[in-house]
Amino acid sequence: MDYITAFWLALVQGFTEFLPISSQAHLVLAGQWLGDIYQGLEFDVILHAGSLVAVVYYFRKEIFTMSRDWFGALAGGEKTKDSKLAWWVIIGTIPAGVLGLIFKDAAEGVLRGEVIMGIALIVFGLLLGLADWKGRGTRDEYSLSLKDVLIIGFAQALALIPGTSRSGITMTAALFLGMSRESAARFSFLLSIPIIAAAGLLLTIDLLRNGTQMGWDVLLVGFVVSAISTYVCIHYFLAFIKRIGMQPFVIYRLVLGGLLLWYFL
Repeated sequence: MDYITAFWLALVQGFTEFLPISSQAHLVLAGQWLGDIYQGLEFDVILHAGSLVAVVYYFRKEIFTMSRDWFGALAGGEKTKDSKLAWWVIIGTIPAGVLGLIFKDAAEGVLRGEVIMGIALIVFGLLLGLADWKGRGTRDEYSLSLKDVLIIGFAQALALIPGTSRSGITMTAALFLGMSRESAARFSFLLSIPIIAAAGLLLTIDLLRNGTQMGWDVLLVGFVVSAISTYVCIHYFLAFIKRIGMQPFVIYRLVLGGLLLWYFL
């Protein structure tokens, strides 16, 4: 892989990881359009590492407060709204983590096709549009109950289907539960941290077993571009949805999904 290809794939990863449009689908398509390129395990690891660093840095104050209060509560201190939110992030990660291990092979094999991606983009895009139109309310992430968190957590597991979008389906569930757009996005982003970290760890283990043949210079380009573009995406996405909402992303998903079905059917 050359620098230009690494740059474009990392840019696609950064700008789609947290948008409700499916980064996985876009990476697969970008790899094909750039010359039927398979980005490889090591490059996949480094792209997600860049996105992870970006989201952790963006929410560093919230993560510090949640971690401090969570450990404090475990040690017998006062339970706060932030220690509770930390529990919700942990619990909300469990369904996707367990089901991801069970259905990992199917998600990377039989489900990884352009037609399935197209259908998922359309179906879950329509659900996102309905949630943004009908379900959106004023609740924030601190008002969630255990039942709410489990619903969002199991919704996140649907992202095993390529084209679904992890951020898209979690925001859809959150909006149906009456959360505001900004709160739904914030909780979705916080919920992504352990999932991306766990997936990256599993990929790293596979990588250590199989070894790497990609140059560190190319990996560095991927990491830096992915981290910067992810950070920019999160910043502007949170401002964008507050004013305009999810409908532009719904339209984009419908158009992209339709084009995939038209081309590959």
